[in-house]
Amino acid sequence: MAQKQDYYEVLGVNKNATEEEIKKAYKKLAIKYHPDRQSGKSDEEKKEAEEKFKQCAEAYEVLSDQNKRARYDQFGFEGLEGGGFGGGGGAGFDPFDIFNSFFHGASGGGFKVNFGGGGGFSSFFGDEDEGGSTRGSSIRVRVKVSLADVQNGVEKHLKVKKYVPCQHCNGTGAKDGTELERCPKCSGRGRLIKQVRTLFGVGQTEVICPDCQGTGKRIKTRCSHCNGEGVVMGEETITVKIPAGVEDGMQLNLQGYGNAGRRGGGKGDLFVLIEEEKQDTFIRQDNMLIYSLLLDFPTAALGGEVEIPLVNGTQTIKIAPGTQPNTQIRLAGQGLPTVNHYGKGDLIVNVGVYVPEKLDDEEKKLITELKSHKNINPTPSLFDKFRQKVRSMFS
Repeated sequence: MAQKQDYYEVLGVNKNATEEEIKKAYKKLAIKYHPDRQSGKSDEEKKEAEEKFKQCAEAYEVLSDQNKRARYDQFGFEGLEGGGFGGGGGAGFDPFDIFNSFFHGASGGGFKVNFGGGGGFSSFFGDEDEGGSTRGSSIRVRVKVSLADVQNGVEKHLKVKKYVPCQHCNGTGAKDGTELERCPKCSGRGRLIKQVRTLFGVGQTEVICPDCQGTGKRIKTRCSHCNGEGVVMGEETITVKIPAGVEDGMQLNLQGYGNAGRRGGGKGDLFVLIEEEKQDTFIRQDNMLIYSLLLDFPTAALGGEVEIPLVNGTQTIKIAPGTQPNTQIRLAGQGLPTVNHYGKGDLIVNVGVYVPEKLDDEEKKLITELKSHKNINPTPSLFDKFRQKVRSMFS
């Protein structure tokens, strides 16, 4: 077995790091190495990023818990084994659970909005419920949204293939829905007491009963339709309300819409990963939109009215006489909303002036005549202003 790297080294912090410093370090690394951020990379690079994603989640799980951190500081990795301390990437550890709990944020409507990821390494038979039954695993789907969807919010109807309770046994796994008998191995508790050796001597820990898989009950005759699992593959149409202001990479968490748990276990979650469709009209920066407007020279010189596109419709704006290239016109509130916040961003109109690349003889003659007029040519003071502006751009 490869030797583990020190948790403080994994996160790049010293042993006296504060809780806030540990959080910042984990956040930076988790976003950097998240599987959804590895598109376009080689399989080897993706595998390396996946391993680092797991390592930083494991390190954060321990160092963010005061009790685990104290035992790790005193005894190292062995101090986390046994004694009920768990953690440290042991059985059942899922780095996406750490990621989702760190980046969660309530959005109303029964789901959470997260950044990226979630559930990528979950097995089919997810987590254990308190009653001993097995909770279904989570499902992850991708949904594309347009800029109009981001502006207004949208309702999507998703057809999701997933495990659903078997109708023939009502999800119990027993033939024709017959009653289950109490498991003789664990006397119906679903768990067994097991002795383990630790640095501090022999201790006791509870483990799931292997005969009943933690349910406390045993099937006499299995249902032939689901082979005693209590679930079968099916399909469900799920309506997802995507709030206005979502961004590419955000994730909605619909609790209880994932796979059904075997033999009556609870349902997992449905993670909906947002993918924003590409568009050429606007550049998006958070909740601000940028639109590039290319004016002809007469309109830039004389002023006028120009119609520009919005996400919803169009708007006519006034161009002041003598408008210069790279002038920015700000339209307050015409940007995008922010998830869970009031107000909207702005729309920035970045003005450019078109210089003709080809001219016929008549056009050349007109422009040549204009060149002799005093207000057409720049004055020395305008040259000085231009030079000063260029210096400020590169200083």
